[in-house]
Amino acid sequence: MALHKDSCIELNDGHKMPVLGFGTYAPQKFPKSLAEEGTKVAIDVGYRHIDSAFFYGNEVEVGRAIRAKIADGTVKREDVFYTGKLWSTFHTPERVRPALEKSLNDLQLDYMDLFIIHIPVELKPGDDPLPLDENGKFIYHNTDIRDTWKALEKCKDAGLVRSIGVSNFNHKQLELILNMPGLKYKPVCNQVECHVYLNQSKLLEFCKSKDIVLVAFGVLGSSRDESWIDPNLPVLLEDPVLNAIAKKHNCTPAQVAMRYLLQRGVVVLVKSFTPARIQQNFQVFNVHLDAEDMRNVDGINRNLRYDYAPMWSDHPKYPFHEEY
Repeated sequence: MALHKDSCIELNDGHKMPVLGFGTYAPQKFPKSLAEEGTKVAIDVGYRHIDSAFFYGNEVEVGRAIRAKIADGTVKREDVFYTGKLWSTFHTPERVRPALEKSLNDLQLDYMDLFIIHIPVELKPGDDPLPLDENGKFIYHNTDIRDTWKALEKCKDAGLVRSIGVSNFNHKQLELILNMPGLKYKPVCNQVECHVYLNQSKLLEFCKSKDIVLVAFGVLGSSRDESWIDPNLPVLLEDPVLNAIAKKHNCTPAQVAMRYLLQRGVVVLVKSFTPARIQQNFQVFNVHLDAEDMRNVDGINRNLRYDYAPMWSDHPKYPFHEEY
């Protein structure tokens, strides 16, 4: 497909999602005001797809930024595609809609464009987003994810959200939903870690075969948040192959990393709170990789997951024991 700054991908429910999105997650040590300023800059630059989540703790700020840009005439509400996420303490069916309503209230929006299950791992329902027992171990819970999905379908029917999907699901977990009796709406997307070191070719092929869009986070190699990510892992943007291709096209390694995914039909989320970089990343539409570039980038895949959530690896629904 020809990719330009207004390019969208059609979802299986008929709605359209911009192929480039602005991610707003930042490690706890950063002030939430950065998400507000960054989102405003992103909308000014041309981003129309904004990705956040209850768990990021910044929906108040992100909502304020979106509303400010609507108020000053930069965009209309229908120009903005907002994605929110159902956190792991809200999987019991009766907690799904209140969770969505809480986010909408924080955002001060009437509806979300997309609401997705953040991760299949479920934690004990309650007010604490990361519930621990007296030994400091996470307290797990086990709702049938299909019951959670039915509650999401009801939110869509109620008009609180246009599209519904999932995140961090492996193909078996996707199949559980796709094959469930009485399925009303298929997930429109699966948002997963995906980048040149984890190119997700098998999961991408699976999702395409089911008409599910793969949305990529961690495209530039993750936030390297010390509390989650091993600091000894290689820095993706320093990769020599990416840098050689960037030099050849007179662009940045980040643009090559993004463009590679876009040309494979993946929706790309990219996060920066630095105005110059927000602008630079949006110039990805001026870059084009040829077949040789694509093959060379294919060759640096090493199935390296930065964000593999090891603290939940003993959870019955931990998604990353499967190859894809």
